[in-house]
Amino acid sequence: MQRHVLYLGELNGRQEASWRKTVDVFGQDEDAPQQVALFTEEHAPVEINDDALPIVRVRLSQMSLRRPRQWGACWLGCELWRQLELDAFWREHLPASRKGTRWDLVLQTLVLYRLIDPGSEWRLHRHWFDHSAIADLLGSDFRLAEQHHLYECHDLLLKHKRALFDHLTQRWRDLFDAKYEVLLYDLTSTYFESDPPEDATGLRRFGYSRDKRSDCVQVVIALIVTPEGYPLAYEVLPGNTTDKTTLKDFLAKIEDQYGKADRIWVMD
Repeated sequence: MQRHVLYLGELNGRQEASWRKTVDVFGQDEDAPQQVALFTEEHAPVEINDDALPIVRVRLSQMSLRRPRQWGACWLGCELWRQLELDAFWREHLPASRKGTRWDLVLQTLVLYRLIDPGSEWRLHRHWFDHSAIADLLGSDFRLAEQHHLYECHDLLLKHKRALFDHLTQRWRDLFDAKYEVLLYDLTSTYFESDPPEDATGLRRFGYSRDKRSDCVQVVIALIVTPEGYPLAYEVLPGNTTDKTTLKDFLAKIEDQYGKADRIWVMD
Protein backbone atom coordinates (compact mmCIF):
# COMPACT_ATOMS: atom_id res chain seq x y z
CA MET A 1 0.00 0.00 0.00
CA GLN A 2 1.14 3.55 -0.68
CA ARG A 3 0.94 6.67 1.49
CA HIS A 4 2.04 10.23 0.63
CA VAL A 5 4.76 11.17 3.15
CA LEU A 6 6.50 14.27 1.73
CA TYR A 7 6.26 16.32 -1.49
CA LEU A 8 9.69 17.06 -2.97
CA GLY A 9 8.62 18.84 -6.16
CA GLU A 10 8.80 17.66 -9.77
CA LEU A 11 11.78 16.84 -12.00
CA ASN A 12 12.45 19.07 -14.99
CA GLY A 13 14.18 17.72 -18.10
CA ARG A 14 17.72 18.38 -16.86
CA GLN A 15 17.04 16.91 -13.43
CA GLU A 16 15.46 13.85 -15.01
CA ALA A 17 18.56 13.30 -17.14
CA SER A 18 20.68 13.67 -14.02
CA TRP A 19 18.63 11.10 -12.15
CA ARG A 20 18.89 8.73 -15.10
CA LYS A 21 22.66 9.05 -15.05
CA THR A 22 22.78 8.39 -11.34
CA VAL A 23 20.62 5.31 -11.72
CA ASP A 24 22.76 4.05 -14.61
CA VAL A 25 25.95 4.41 -12.57
CA PHE A 26 24.35 2.75 -9.58
CA GLY A 27 23.39 -0.21 -11.71
CA GLN A 28 26.75 -0.83 -13.37
CA ASP A 29 27.85 -3.34 -10.75
CA GLU A 30 26.28 -6.68 -11.64
CA ASP A 31 26.28 -7.75 -8.00
CA ALA A 32 24.21 -4.75 -6.93
CA PRO A 33 20.38 -4.85 -7.06
CA GLN A 34 18.97 -3.55 -10.34
CA GLN A 35 17.23 -0.21 -10.11
CA VAL A 36 13.92 0.27 -11.93
CA ALA A 37 13.22 3.68 -13.42
CA LEU A 38 9.65 4.76 -12.83
CA PHE A 39 8.12 7.66 -14.79
CA THR A 40 4.59 8.64 -15.71
CA GLU A 41 3.38 8.16 -19.25
CA GLU A 42 4.04 11.73 -20.43
CA HIS A 43 7.64 11.61 -19.15
CA ALA A 44 8.48 8.20 -20.55
CA PRO A 45 11.57 8.44 -22.81
CA VAL A 46 10.99 7.95 -26.51
CA GLU A 47 14.26 6.16 -27.20
CA ILE A 48 15.83 3.62 -24.89
CA ASN A 49 19.41 2.48 -25.38
CA ASP A 50 20.20 -1.19 -25.10
CA ASP A 51 22.33 -0.44 -22.07
CA ALA A 52 19.56 1.46 -20.27
CA LEU A 53 17.93 0.06 -17.17
CA PRO A 54 14.48 -1.52 -17.48
CA ILE A 55 11.65 1.00 -17.32
CA VAL A 56 8.16 0.33 -16.04
CA ARG A 57 5.39 2.32 -17.69
CA VAL A 58 2.48 2.80 -15.32
CA ARG A 59 -0.94 3.77 -16.64
CA LEU A 60 -2.51 5.18 -13.50
CA SER A 61 -5.92 5.47 -15.13
CA GLN A 62 -6.00 1.69 -15.59
CA MET A 63 -4.90 0.72 -12.08
CA SER A 64 -7.35 -0.54 -9.51
CA LEU A 65 -7.12 -1.81 -5.92
CA ARG A 66 -8.54 -5.28 -5.38
CA ARG A 67 -8.92 -7.23 -2.12
CA PRO A 68 -6.81 -5.00 0.15
CA ARG A 69 -5.55 -6.87 3.21
CA GLN A 70 -3.69 -6.16 6.45
CA TRP A 71 -0.13 -7.29 5.79
CA GLY A 72 2.47 -5.32 7.74
CA ALA A 73 1.14 -6.02 11.23
CA CYS A 74 0.60 -9.69 10.33
CA TRP A 75 4.17 -10.00 9.09
CA LEU A 76 5.53 -8.35 12.25
CA GLY A 77 3.42 -10.65 14.42
CA CYS A 78 4.80 -13.70 12.60
CA GLU A 79 8.32 -12.38 13.13
CA LEU A 80 7.73 -11.95 16.87
CA TRP A 81 6.30 -15.48 16.97
CA ARG A 82 9.47 -16.78 15.31
CA GLN A 83 11.80 -14.75 17.56
CA LEU A 84 10.14 -16.29 20.62
CA GLU A 85 10.59 -19.71 18.95
CA LEU A 86 6.90 -20.41 19.47
CA ASP A 87 6.70 -21.91 15.99
CA ALA A 88 9.02 -24.76 16.99
CA PHE A 89 7.49 -25.09 20.46
CA TRP A 90 3.91 -25.50 19.26
CA ARG A 91 4.88 -27.64 16.28
CA GLU A 92 6.15 -30.16 18.83
CA HIS A 93 3.30 -29.83 21.33
CA LEU A 94 0.39 -29.42 18.88
CA PRO A 95 0.94 -31.90 16.04
CA ALA A 96 -1.43 -31.99 13.10
CA SER A 97 -4.60 -34.02 13.46
CA ARG A 98 -5.32 -37.17 11.50
CA LYS A 99 -7.44 -35.05 9.16
CA GLY A 100 -4.52 -32.71 8.54
CA THR A 101 -5.57 -29.79 10.76
CA ARG A 102 -2.48 -27.74 11.60
CA TRP A 103 -3.30 -26.82 15.20
CA ASP A 104 -0.07 -24.88 15.61
CA LEU A 105 -1.04 -22.58 12.72
CA VAL A 106 -4.62 -22.26 14.00
CA LEU A 107 -3.19 -21.13 17.35
CA GLN A 108 -0.81 -18.69 15.67
CA THR A 109 -3.76 -17.19 13.79
CA LEU A 110 -5.70 -16.79 17.05
CA VAL A 111 -2.76 -15.16 18.84
CA LEU A 112 -2.01 -12.70 16.03
CA TYR A 113 -5.68 -11.78 15.86
CA ARG A 114 -5.67 -11.06 19.60
CA LEU A 115 -2.51 -8.97 19.17
CA ILE A 116 -3.53 -6.94 16.10
CA ASP A 117 -7.29 -6.51 16.25
CA PRO A 118 -8.78 -8.39 19.23
CA GLY A 119 -12.34 -9.63 19.03
CA SER A 120 -14.43 -12.77 19.10
CA GLU A 121 -13.66 -16.01 17.28
CA TRP A 122 -16.85 -15.46 15.30
CA ARG A 123 -15.53 -12.12 14.00
CA LEU A 124 -12.20 -13.72 13.08
CA HIS A 125 -14.07 -16.39 11.14
CA ARG A 126 -16.51 -14.04 9.41
CA HIS A 127 -14.43 -10.94 8.75
CA TRP A 128 -10.85 -10.52 9.95
CA PHE A 129 -9.18 -13.55 8.40
CA ASP A 130 -10.30 -12.66 4.88
CA HIS A 131 -9.08 -9.08 5.36
CA SER A 132 -5.62 -10.11 6.53
CA ALA A 133 -2.59 -11.70 4.88
CA ILE A 134 -2.33 -14.49 7.46
CA ALA A 135 -3.15 -17.23 4.95
CA ASP A 136 -0.40 -16.04 2.58
CA LEU A 137 2.17 -15.61 5.35
CA LEU A 138 1.49 -19.05 6.83
CA GLY A 139 1.15 -20.80 3.47
CA SER A 140 -2.35 -22.02 4.21
CA ASP A 141 -5.96 -21.19 3.45
CA PHE A 142 -9.32 -20.53 5.12
CA ARG A 143 -9.12 -23.83 7.02
CA LEU A 144 -7.17 -21.90 9.67
CA ALA A 145 -10.27 -19.83 10.39
CA GLU A 146 -12.81 -22.66 10.37
CA GLN A 147 -15.16 -21.74 13.19
CA HIS A 148 -15.10 -25.04 15.11
CA HIS A 149 -11.30 -25.27 14.88
CA LEU A 150 -10.93 -21.85 16.49
CA TYR A 151 -12.91 -22.95 19.54
CA GLU A 152 -11.45 -26.46 19.72
CA CYS A 153 -7.91 -25.12 19.68
CA HIS A 154 -8.38 -23.57 23.14
CA ASP A 155 -9.13 -26.97 24.65
CA LEU A 156 -5.75 -28.30 23.49
CA LEU A 157 -3.65 -25.66 25.25
CA LEU A 158 -4.21 -26.05 28.98
CA LYS A 159 -2.17 -29.22 29.43
CA HIS A 160 0.87 -27.43 27.94
CA LYS A 161 0.57 -24.41 30.25
CA ARG A 162 3.59 -25.17 32.43
CA ALA A 163 5.81 -26.12 29.49
CA LEU A 164 4.85 -22.90 27.74
CA PHE A 165 5.79 -20.70 30.69
CA ASP A 166 9.07 -22.58 31.11
CA HIS A 167 9.82 -21.94 27.44
CA LEU A 168 8.87 -18.25 27.59
CA THR A 169 10.84 -17.69 30.78
CA GLN A 170 13.97 -18.99 29.07
CA ARG A 171 13.38 -16.95 25.91
CA TRP A 172 12.85 -13.76 27.93
CA ARG A 173 16.07 -14.49 29.78
CA ASP A 174 17.97 -15.01 26.50
CA LEU A 175 16.43 -12.13 24.54
CA PHE A 176 15.96 -9.48 27.20
CA ASP A 177 18.17 -10.61 30.10
CA ALA A 178 15.01 -10.77 32.23
CA LYS A 179 15.51 -11.13 35.96
CA TYR A 180 13.13 -12.83 38.38
CA GLU A 181 14.32 -11.57 41.76
CA VAL A 182 11.40 -9.11 41.99
CA LEU A 183 7.88 -10.33 41.18
CA LEU A 184 4.56 -8.47 41.15
CA TYR A 185 1.45 -10.33 42.26
CA ASP A 186 -2.16 -9.21 41.93
CA LEU A 187 -5.69 -10.49 41.44
CA THR A 188 -8.65 -9.28 39.44
CA SER A 189 -12.03 -10.70 38.52
CA THR A 190 -14.42 -10.88 35.63
CA TYR A 191 -18.13 -11.56 35.88
CA PHE A 192 -20.73 -13.46 33.85
CA GLU A 193 -24.39 -12.60 33.39
CA SER A 194 -25.44 -16.19 33.95
CA ASP A 195 -26.50 -18.58 36.68
CA PRO A 196 -24.00 -20.48 38.85
CA PRO A 197 -22.98 -23.85 37.38
CA GLU A 198 -24.77 -26.93 38.64
CA ASP A 199 -21.41 -28.65 39.05
CA ALA A 200 -20.13 -28.01 42.58
CA THR A 201 -16.56 -27.78 41.26
CA GLY A 202 -17.41 -25.07 38.72
CA LEU A 203 -15.44 -21.83 38.90
CA ARG A 204 -18.30 -19.35 38.43
CA ARG A 205 -19.32 -18.29 41.94
CA PHE A 206 -20.66 -15.28 43.80
CA GLY A 207 -17.96 -13.35 45.62
CA TYR A 208 -16.50 -9.91 46.27
CA SER A 209 -17.01 -8.06 42.97
CA ARG A 210 -14.40 -5.52 41.91
CA ASP A 211 -16.79 -4.58 39.08
CA LYS A 212 -19.57 -3.65 41.53
CA ARG A 213 -21.72 -6.46 40.10
CA SER A 214 -22.52 -8.49 43.18
CA ASP A 215 -25.59 -9.79 41.35
CA CYS A 216 -23.42 -11.74 38.90
CA VAL A 217 -21.26 -14.82 39.29
CA GLN A 218 -17.57 -14.36 38.62
CA VAL A 219 -14.11 -15.93 38.50
CA VAL A 220 -10.93 -14.61 40.09
CA ILE A 221 -7.78 -14.29 37.97
CA ALA A 222 -4.35 -14.22 39.63
CA LEU A 223 -1.27 -13.08 37.72
CA ILE A 224 2.46 -12.89 38.46
CA VAL A 225 4.68 -10.64 36.31
CA THR A 226 8.19 -9.21 36.42
CA PRO A 227 8.69 -5.44 36.81
CA GLU A 228 9.20 -5.29 33.02
CA GLY A 229 5.78 -6.88 32.48
CA TYR A 230 6.75 -10.45 31.52
CA PRO A 231 4.13 -12.86 32.94
CA LEU A 232 5.45 -15.87 34.83
CA ALA A 233 2.24 -17.59 35.89
CA TYR A 234 -1.50 -17.13 36.02
CA GLU A 235 -4.38 -19.00 37.54
CA VAL A 236 -8.16 -18.89 37.21
CA LEU A 237 -9.79 -19.41 40.61
CA PRO A 238 -13.38 -19.80 41.86
CA GLY A 239 -15.23 -16.51 42.15
CA ASN A 240 -15.64 -16.82 45.92
CA THR A 241 -11.89 -17.07 46.55
CA THR A 242 -10.59 -14.54 49.08
CA ASP A 243 -7.36 -12.74 48.24
CA LYS A 244 -5.35 -13.76 51.27
CA THR A 245 -5.92 -17.48 50.71
CA THR A 246 -4.21 -17.48 47.29
CA LEU A 247 -0.71 -16.35 48.16
CA LYS A 248 0.57 -19.49 49.87
CA ASP A 249 -0.35 -21.72 46.93
CA PHE A 250 1.20 -19.32 44.43
CA LEU A 251 4.45 -19.12 46.36
CA ALA A 252 4.62 -22.91 46.32
CA LYS A 253 3.91 -23.07 42.57
CA ILE A 254 6.58 -20.51 41.69
CA GLU A 255 9.19 -22.22 43.87
CA ASP A 256 8.29 -25.59 42.37
CA GLN A 257 8.47 -24.33 38.79
CA TYR A 258 11.37 -21.86 38.95
CA GLY A 259 13.25 -22.93 42.06
CA LYS A 260 13.79 -21.15 45.35
CA ALA A 261 15.57 -17.80 45.31
CA ASP A 262 15.93 -14.55 47.25
CA ARG A 263 12.84 -13.00 45.68
CA ILE A 264 11.01 -9.84 46.62
CA TRP A 265 7.24 -10.09 46.23
CA VAL A 266 5.23 -6.92 45.65
CA MET A 267 1.47 -6.99 46.17
CA ASP A 268 -1.36 -4.86 47.49
